[in-house]
Amino acid sequence: MIDPRLPKYQWGQRVKAAVDLINDGSFPDAPADGLLIGAGAIGEIVQVGRHTEANVPIYLVEYGERLVVGCLEEEITML
Repeated sequence: MIDPRLPKYQWGQRVKAAVDLINDGSFPDAPADGLLIGAGAIGEIVQVGRHTEANVPIYLVEYGERLVVGCLEEEITML
């Protein structure tokens, strides 16, 4: 069993996209493999969850008013 990794970021924290965030199919209204958020975009963590199989934190980050993207720790950085 993989030991759980504690979240590095917390709910309500403002973060920046460290890399371009590409649609993995989670957004049916956006083109597959299309750019969702460019590197450097600022967002706010609205929920912290856990990927059950990998046992790593997943962050729901709100970019703008209507786009919430699930991010791994490697995909975001602190402001």
